[in-house]
Amino acid sequence: MEGDRALNLLDDMLWTCVIVAGPLLAATLVIGVLISVFQVATQMQEMTLSYVPKLLIAALLLITIGPWMMTRVTDFARGLYLMIPTLAG
Repeated sequence: MEGDRALNLLDDMLWTCVIVAGPLLAATLVIGVLISVFQVATQMQEMTLSYVPKLLIAALLLITIGPWMMTRVTDFARGLYLMIPTLAG
């Protein structure tokens, strides 16, 4: 395998990871910041208050966009498997 093909595969893999994991990570980050601001404003330092909303948002997002995430990863894997015959040569 040439170096440029390997770098292109690596680039595609990293972008797929960013696109698939991005919405989930961004949503939990926003919720975490909002909860932290709320805790600072009210001076309520309860540890579970930050975990439960992030867990609920992550679960809701996985339920709603989970099929799209799996389709995206499956398409990437299918493309890799279909590329195997072109690599031997």
